[in-house]
Amino acid sequence: MQINIAIDAMGGDHGPSVTIPAAVQFLGEATSCRALLVGQTSAIEAQLAKLGADAKLLLANARLKVIEAPDVVGMDEDIRSAIRNKKHSSMRVAIDLVKSGEADACVSAGNTGALMGTAKFVLKTLPGIDRPAICAALPTRKGVAYALDLGANAECTPEHLLQFAIMGAMLATAVDNNPNPSVGLLNIGSEDIKGNEKVKAAGELLKASHLNFYGNVEGTDIFKGTTDVVVCDGFVGNVMLKTSEGIAKMMGDFLKEEYSKNIFRKMAALASYAVINGFRKRVDHRRYNGAALLGLRGVVVKSHGSADAYSFSKALARAASEVEHDLLALITKEVELLHAQGLLSPQDAKSAARVEEVA
Repeated sequence: MQINIAIDAMGGDHGPSVTIPAAVQFLGEATSCRALLVGQTSAIEAQLAKLGADAKLLLANARLKVIEAPDVVGMDEDIRSAIRNKKHSSMRVAIDLVKSGEADACVSAGNTGALMGTAKFVLKTLPGIDRPAICAALPTRKGVAYALDLGANAECTPEHLLQFAIMGAMLATAVDNNPNPSVGLLNIGSEDIKGNEKVKAAGELLKASHLNFYGNVEGTDIFKGTTDVVVCDGFVGNVMLKTSEGIAKMMGDFLKEEYSKNIFRKMAALASYAVINGFRKRVDHRRYNGAALLGLRGVVVKSHGSADAYSFSKALARAASEVEHDLLALITKEVELLHAQGLLSPQDAKSAARVEEVA
């Protein structure tokens, strides 16, 4: 099975100088994949020329294909402007390739809001899913936990949180081969009486579902690895994610500063290089790059805007894994089960209509 991945080559802080080397690196390891490089042809070909024989061989074997897209969505561009005025942008064309079936997945390091808005407008949501959610893998003491939503939906209903739980659980099942992932509902306490009415109602829905619902979890539980999936609304999730990233960076900076204070500490750093290097690898966010935009009728993965080539290649690998394990079919099947149980009402057509209005 060949997996075709459309890459928004112009997206992110660094554009082709990162996305093209990452694609070549990824294809060297993923022999069953093919990359469609979408963007300004001259810029893409200039980067391919720098990569020499490896890129030439991939082009000759048709595992790399360049697709022209003259426009670029800016990192601070308004969502409506991106959808209305940038129909020939690298981001839009890459998503269109998924819609047409020429690509199995799209990966972009571009503007998150524009990517989500454009993907929802072009691809629409899966049957029974009202809103897409951003889901990322976070490192824990036991491995990884999938957290969602991380910023797509600031306000959610209890049913939305149940839908997020389904999508996160199916991602864990597909990618990690975990047949019965545990699901935790992020709250201010583990007791059922804690939290606002929305979270309490979501807890009741999760209890009644066939999911492996652990119960409420607190912020400290996320990195303990208490559950495989952590569910929350996008406002809470985004604050949690950026706070954790800031703490990880601060700890790394503190460690570097302490080892750099004088010659004796620098010598101690050399002696403990293996320990420092091991620590860095364990907290290196680049290993977990690639947030899934779950709930769409197509696989779309968002890379960090500041990603380097190694980090972006991890986002490509995540997209390939979601396609390989048929994640969309798993989510659809689970949603159908919950509809049969009467725990989910029919999809909110107004939600989709609102997105179409901006075009």
